[in-house]
Amino acid sequence: MLRGLYNWTMDKASHPHAVWWLALFAFVESSFFPIPPHPLLGLMCLAEPKKAVKFALVCTLASVAGALLGYAIGWGLYDSVGVWLIGALGLTDAFPVAACHLREYDFEAILIAGATPVPFKLLTITAGFVGMNLVTFVLSSLFARALIFMTVGILFRVFGAAIKRMIDKYLGIVTTVFVLLVVGGVLVLTQLGGSKEEGGVCATATEVKPAR
Repeated sequence: MLRGLYNWTMDKASHPHAVWWLALFAFVESSFFPIPPHPLLGLMCLAEPKKAVKFALVCTLASVAGALLGYAIGWGLYDSVGVWLIGALGLTDAFPVAACHLREYDFEAILIAGATPVPFKLLTITAGFVGMNLVTFVLSSLFARALIFMTVGILFRVFGAAIKRMIDKYLGIVTTVFVLLVVGGVLVLTQLGGSKEEGGVCATATEVKPAR
């Protein structure tokens, strides 16, 4: 079943309109969509390694544009839309802790979340909620998304054939590792503040929206 889905997606990844689908997935994933664009980006790079850097650039820019939508939701629509989204994504407990860390570290917090397989949308919505400086937010999002997506693009451009052979041979293992990384990322976010016994600065954080 996994092999059939892989082959089907590979066919779609080389479709003339695949780049638009990639841009759409990258855009919505930064604000509300639960599925990350990484698998589609990887498959498209596998299908056409010579265009890998182009695909990575599209993914990066679309993701940053989507991050601005997430920021807007947190800034102006948190009470009506943001609360529901955070709850639907299962990140309610992580949200106050994320808000605390953004107030403490802002640029670094976005950089870490954006460059690792964790729900980037949590940080984009939270950044708007806490009123993070917009220029800092855009620059950190751009740097973080470029770090992860452009690295993928460059690696596939340089080592595309070798990487494809490895994934073809170890598809099940590669898929399992990616899923474990995403699940691990969510668990890390829920524990960002440390335990109350450890006295972490964000351990007992609550949702406090700054005055506009």
